[in-house]
Amino acid sequence: MRSKKYQTLAKLVDKNKYYELNEAIRLLKDTSLTKFDATVEIHININANSLESKNGTTGDIRGSVNLPHGTGKKINVAVADEALIEKIEGGKIDFDILLAHPSMMPRLAKVARILGPKDLMPNPKNGTVTDNPDKKIKELTAGLVQFKSEPNNPIIHMGIGKISFDTKHIAENINAVLDAVGRSRIAKTTVSGTMGPGIKINLS
Repeated sequence: MRSKKYQTLAKLVDKNKYYELNEAIRLLKDTSLTKFDATVEIHININANSLESKNGTTGDIRGSVNLPHGTGKKINVAVADEALIEKIEGGKIDFDILLAHPSMMPRLAKVARILGPKDLMPNPKNGTVTDNPDKKIKELTAGLVQFKSEPNNPIIHMGIGKISFDTKHIAENINAVLDAVGRSRIAKTTVSGTMGPGIKINLS
């Protein structure tokens, strides 16, 4: 059951309307529920025929986008080495993203069972296996964000900023994501604040 506050704020949003971007962001701010600086979330429904099929199963869409104004969240990036692998084996994980040089991948195999379920295992597909970890760290801390659709479900969920960002910066981050995903692939886009109501965006 939604709270009374949520229900009151949700009435400000017309569920059947697709809002122009700046109007959607204004509503996003007006319907923010939290006392803390809420995350701006974007939910992108992908046209099903845009997903590659592999062996009869639905593929996914993945990639990265450089958010011009970052996410507003500090990201802890680590680079795999023998000392870090020992910490991981001991149950200590104090990073959000793990990078690895290709030469380290065989050594990481023994902690794959720990990293895999947490979606922290370095992967060439998302750029976390790299010949130049230092360069990748600079990109990630400058606002480079990975995205991928859910397994067998054509939808992408991302945090792309904070409610406290000004409207122009939120709009520029949203447009960067839409361009990176590919607007022709997108069936519907909704934005919301943390725990807030969804607001549909007019993409035409």
